[in-house]
Amino acid sequence: MASKAKKRAVGNGIQRPLGAPGQREEEEEEDEVEDEEEDEDDSDEEEDEDDEIVDEEVNIEFEAYSISDNDYGGIKKLLQQLFLKAAVNTAELTNLLIQQNHIGSVIKGTQCAEQIKELVLSFCEKTCEQSMVEQLDKLLNDTSKPVGLLLSERFINVPPQIALPMHQQLQKELSEARRTNKPCGKCCFYLLISKTFMEAGKSSSRKRQGGLQQGALMFANAEEEFFYEKAVLKFSYSVQGESDTRLGGRWSFDDVPMTPLRTVMLIPDDRMNEIMETLKDHLSI
Repeated sequence: MASKAKKRAVGNGIQRPLGAPGQREEEEEEDEVEDEEEDEDDSDEEEDEDDEIVDEEVNIEFEAYSISDNDYGGIKKLLQQLFLKAAVNTAELTNLLIQQNHIGSVIKGTQCAEQIKELVLSFCEKTCEQSMVEQLDKLLNDTSKPVGLLLSERFINVPPQIALPMHQQLQKELSEARRTNKPCGKCCFYLLISKTFMEAGKSSSRKRQGGLQQGALMFANAEEEFFYEKAVLKFSYSVQGESDTRLGGRWSFDDVPMTPLRTVMLIPDDRMNEIMETLKDHLSI
């Protein structure tokens, strides 16, 4: 990078005295020092620009489409980040979701349905008091009051605002299923397994009635806290040993390490409208 002095000398055709090599060398050395300083200043400015935090909103439009065979890979990956290494046949569950031609056909008597039921009952036994275990077992096995599996998964950095229209559309389709007397419209409860976190070292191994306290929980999908508030049964269990950083990443808040959990909730159907209103208040754009 040539200095301004050099550019002027070349542009004007100025000849330097032959008998003054020392002065010429000194000027060239000064020019080189100037060049180095300019390069360092430019580098510092670039680093400052890289470190600058941009605080601005970006409007992004999302389009919703019906599930198709082309979605198999993405759906399976989302289910894997939820169930991690649990003994749940995510391939079968993915195929069931793709095959349904209306909202949520009942997953009944299938291998993955039994695996999910065994999974939540097993962790309930390890985490909660016996009375809650018996309550959960009774609700999951009561054929007169069907339980639907509510799946709400998205990839990281997708904003929570996308959840509002998705849940609203789901409720419309469930209403239509009830009107046309389809099996999925007869659910009395919804089972939701949510990805949650809590500060490392604050978990308790002691069995308790409601699992972990809500104040200690942080929800990966922020809107699911509103479902938690209306759940009639809820508990959390750690998945620290099962976490796959390829799918879930390493989580920390303000440099505080977090323990990954799964929070199980059972929400009555008659509380869903109230939850939708709360979502509308908090997530409407």
